[in-house]
Amino acid sequence: MANRYLYAAVFTSGMTTLAVEMLASRLLGSVYGTSNLIWANVIGLMLLYLTVGYFVGGRWADRSPKLTTFYRILVWGAFLSALIPLAARPVLSAAANAVINFDGGLAIGSFASVVILFAIPITLLGTVSPFAIRLAVTDVGGAGRTAGRIYAISTLGSLIGTFLPVILLIPELGTFQTFLLFAAILYLVGMIGLWMVEGARALRFVWMPIVIVVLSLLVLNGSPLRAAISGARLIYEDESAYNYIQVQEDSAGNRYLYLNEGQGIHSQWNATVYGYGRTWDFFLTAPYFSPPPVVPDDVESMALIGLAAGTIARQYIAVYGDIPIDGIEIDPGIVEAGARYFDMNAEFMPSLNVIVEDGRYALNHLDRAYTVIGIDAYRPPYIPWHLTTVEFFAEVRAKLAENGVVAINVGRTNTDRRLVDALTSTLLEVFPSVHAMDVPYSFNTILVATMQPTSADNLITNAALLPETAPPLLRDTLALAVANLVPIQQSETVFTDNRAPVETLVDSLVLNFLLSGGTETLR
Repeated sequence: MANRYLYAAVFTSGMTTLAVEMLASRLLGSVYGTSNLIWANVIGLMLLYLTVGYFVGGRWADRSPKLTTFYRILVWGAFLSALIPLAARPVLSAAANAVINFDGGLAIGSFASVVILFAIPITLLGTVSPFAIRLAVTDVGGAGRTAGRIYAISTLGSLIGTFLPVILLIPELGTFQTFLLFAAILYLVGMIGLWMVEGARALRFVWMPIVIVVLSLLVLNGSPLRAAISGARLIYEDESAYNYIQVQEDSAGNRYLYLNEGQGIHSQWNATVYGYGRTWDFFLTAPYFSPPPVVPDDVESMALIGLAAGTIARQYIAVYGDIPIDGIEIDPGIVEAGARYFDMNAEFMPSLNVIVEDGRYALNHLDRAYTVIGIDAYRPPYIPWHLTTVEFFAEVRAKLAENGVVAINVGRTNTDRRLVDALTSTLLEVFPSVHAMDVPYSFNTILVATMQPTSADNLITNAALLPETAPPLLRDTLALAVANLVPIQQSETVFTDNRAPVETLVDSLVLNFLLSGGTETLR
């Protein structure tokens, strides 16, 4: 019986360890994103903590081979794991403000602080398996079998801890509550074990959940990362499997979609206004790089990767009528917010077909030839790497009509256009012509690639030939686009499925921006 419960404790510890690791990426990802660099830091440091735990656990078990010590480790590991999100909350709030205000030192310091919070609990959980082996081995002749069984049970628990939070618990409960749930399970297993070996003396650890409950009530009140800004009020918030989502509304009736750290506005809506002078508007101009004359009726269909809450789709319908639009959005939570607060539903956008799926996978399963394919799949400041490669753009080209165009939103700084240049070179591997427009007062460039050889002068000519009956939003946006045409530059970097160092390039771009004093241009 004792060994069976010991194995159950090992299973729970393994499950909690991997759950905490998955939750660590989610906790940090809400501010810093989920780039390879973030994942490498999380996984690498967790392995370091576990390594220390294995080493310490073996020595500790030899010095104190007692079930009492073992179950105390579980209880303390649970308590410290529960403290992680509570202690991280104010640190992440400061980090979110640092990211918004481009305070590199504070942002990096906050990242380090949060990662260090995992050191003691993960190290403690790392001691569990070698400690359990020491307790379970009663016959040296069966030591290998016992060790194998314990590591198998721990790994099985880790498997559950990998999938359960991501697939079920985070979308249903949220990141912070999922942290507390796994900590509570581990605490309960440890307390039952202590009761079995110590009886009523185990009750001396009852203060732990009381402390966690009190701290939770104090810390988890309100929004985890940001409150409404610029006079706007928070009207909706939720945590999906992919993002922390907020919708805010200002006094003018504008609604804004914020994700995670809130650094960028991902969608905007107003009941009577369709143009905002932002990045979304520029997607309206993409068809006008084709040979003149181009008229609104020439735009017959659209696919959009990165639908968000539907701003671009709503603008296309307002300008080009009820054309069929296939909008692809990976996050069902964003789709729900769009339907409720941004008119992204059948009543207001009957021609919009919403597809909840990964962008590249969904595009390859569409069977229409599109006039325009738009790609606006940012998680600032990153573009998913698999949406930047030669192979991907070849798949895009296969879905375009003969007069089709593709438009993609790309990040840059005022002095560093390496990502824009690399994507220009990549697009030119597939398309004969590429054009660029810098969005004013932003760090965004819209690249437009055409199926046929074209000139940037086409945009100027088409704007001049625009019929008098054209919607004012289209006329104003074309004028803005013409004024912000920029010459393209090519790079030696071409992204492929085999090698697409998008994140490395963006990391370097952001670092150079911070170190060169670029933030002063924002003040």
